[in-house]
Amino acid sequence: MSHMNGIDLFLLGRTLMKIGEDTLPTEGLGEQPGSVRTVLIVVSDVREHPDSAISEIVTRTGLPQSAVSAAVARLREAGAVSTEPDARDRRRLRVRPAPEISGRVEQVRSASIDAALAKALGTGDPHRVAEVVSLLEELGRHLSPQAVTRLRD
Repeated sequence: MSHMNGIDLFLLGRTLMKIGEDTLPTEGLGEQPGSVRTVLIVVSDVREHPDSAISEIVTRTGLPQSAVSAAVARLREAGAVSTEPDARDRRRLRVRPAPEISGRVEQVRSASIDAALAKALGTGDPHRVAEVVSLLEELGRHLSPQAVTRLRD
């Protein structure tokens, strides 16, 4: 029988987000509050919905248009997304994942979670850290980003 409730799950999710944020290299993202989180939300949305207009990303994410536009600009500079004018309305940009992985994207994807996880766990024991990484990988296999889409449907 499960003892975890919605509040526990929410708090766990926030803790995991903070650990994830602490593992990401932030050079080039700027110093705006929440910029890492905003960029991650936008890149996740673009991966799920390629060829989206900025306004569509705003609607799906609930982020302000200015934050989405700034995140798309940073992601384009980092080589994570590409943009092109909408064929039907040249004033709108269509955003899609970049066709090739840039060095910056590879750097972010290859950042290890071990140090931030060890700090959050309060341990230097590499076996304990490896055990928790394994549990997180298992959870990740069951709850992929597409799970959020299924929740919304």
